[in-house]
Amino acid sequence: MAKLLITGGSGFIGTNFIRYWKRAHPNDALTNLDLLTYAGSEAAGTNGAKSAARFVKGDICHAPTVQRLMRGTDAVIHFAAETHVDRSILDSQVFLKTNVLGTHTLLEAARKANVKKFIFISTDEVYGSIDKGSFTEFSSLRPNSPYAASKAAADLLCRSYWVTHRFPVIVTRASNNYGPYQFPEKVIPLFITNLLQGKKVPLYGKGDNKREWIHAEDHARAIEKVLDKGEPGEIYNVGSGYELSNRELAGMILKLLGKGEDFIEPVQDRPGHDFRYALDSSKLKNLGWAPQKNFSQGLAETVEWYRSNESWWKKIKGKNTYKTYIRKQYAGRSK
Repeated sequence: MAKLLITGGSGFIGTNFIRYWKRAHPNDALTNLDLLTYAGSEAAGTNGAKSAARFVKGDICHAPTVQRLMRGTDAVIHFAAETHVDRSILDSQVFLKTNVLGTHTLLEAARKANVKKFIFISTDEVYGSIDKGSFTEFSSLRPNSPYAASKAAADLLCRSYWVTHRFPVIVTRASNNYGPYQFPEKVIPLFITNLLQGKKVPLYGKGDNKREWIHAEDHARAIEKVLDKGEPGEIYNVGSGYELSNRELAGMILKLLGKGEDFIEPVQDRPGHDFRYALDSSKLKNLGWAPQKNFSQGLAETVEWYRSNESWWKKIKGKNTYKTYIRKQYAGRSK
């Protein structure tokens, strides 16, 4: 039986990871450390993830809490982060606090507790944008948003702990995730829930920006493979190879919900908007991993999930929870 500490397990990818892991490894002991910010949902946890893991409400920046939870832990899966690019453009301070200082707090505690493996969940956005071809793990980091810069900083901090301390850190850099329990500020759940409410979908610029999409459960399987066979100090890209423009994505969602293109509302492009992300995931595939979810099928399942779980997303969509959370961070009341 392994003991895993999962940070941010009440967020979108963390929730899906816990649900998958408990099905695949029912005897493992999981602890979920989550602050339950505006994007961390207790409701998501109570529908499976919370019952599958011991829940501890706490801040990854709070050293005493982190140190206590590291005792006896075999591995750390570090999801906890501020992730929304638009919010980082408006207010980047909390991104630096959580994503950089929080990661440092975890690394120090894990190193002192002799944790056997530390998996840091990074993002393809640390590479910046690419016009042609795909990023490999050796590509330069050129982040273009405050969010991506904060993840790149944490990413490099993890590398330094391997090089300097020989602490067994592994970094994964995943493409855009989709699936159930995603907070409806992100593009796929935003488009789905808007259409379910009879509203239009906001499309940045001409909608030509391209993204590679991977289902959150395939991401969970990738982390499982890295935890089992990944080498300390290494980086693994996690992508599906399935790429499409934001306009094509909008068209697929419109079709699934029986809406026409008159439900698309062009909006001003955001500053520094990366045009295209694409990952070469052959290094991870050489470990024996491959994505299992076909995007068309996975997207249809995701649409049906949001259609069937209106009570979940209606409670959180459109509420001013983020500003309340930021005020608490600045007031120093986060524990």
